[in-house]
Amino acid sequence: MRTPLTWGVHVHHSSFCHSVEALHKAEGGARFAVSRMGSGSHLMAAVDARSRGVDPASLQYEVVGSLQGARQALAEGQAAAFMWEKFTTKPLVDSGEWRRVGECVTPWPCFVVAATNTALEKFGPDLLEVLEVVRREAEELESSPHAAETVGTMYGLEDTDVREWLGSTRWSCRPAVSHAMLQDVMNALSGVGVLKQEQLLPPASLVAGLAADVDPDLIIAEDN
Repeated sequence: MRTPLTWGVHVHHSSFCHSVEALHKAEGGARFAVSRMGSGSHLMAAVDARSRGVDPASLQYEVVGSLQGARQALAEGQAAAFMWEKFTTKPLVDSGEWRRVGECVTPWPCFVVAATNTALEKFGPDLLEVLEVVRREAEELESSPHAAETVGTMYGLEDTDVREWLGSTRWSCRPAVSHAMLQDVMNALSGVGVLKQEQLLPPASLVAGLAADVDPDLIIAEDN
């Protein structure tokens, strides 16, 4: 996907917090459930805090392993909040188990395909073929009149929610990555303390040389 995800800031229905600001004002600071350190639930808690003028270093984390683990942690008071993509968690909000007190849009596209140098050397053409299959499937889903029904059935979501998600989602399966986007991602991760400034690499060094004839603003590195 080349579009970002919108993450919800969720609390248990019994929580005294009705805003993200209240979370950060809690005694001892905000404690977030995270699936694992370095995961989206961890990174987005830090990104959202920074966007609100809160030092990400002040956050506390409870590793819960999964969405089910987060449900248990919030219900038992082991964590005060959990960040997850808002449409996949909406059934929990609609049921009244959770309350969404805020939202945050990722400062990067949703997903990227990454591979080791060994995999690129051995299976480069195969990886391109896989991406082509994904692209065709995405185009078929995007153009299908039954797309909302298909996604809703698979994930237990309401039709109106799926249509809203589909309307804001764009797929991109070309084997190319924007130099500017990679730099923005590294800057965001550096800004929240996940990466150190001295660890940042030139964007071109992060992209495999599997494609050609791309737009000038797309960086394709030399073949490995």
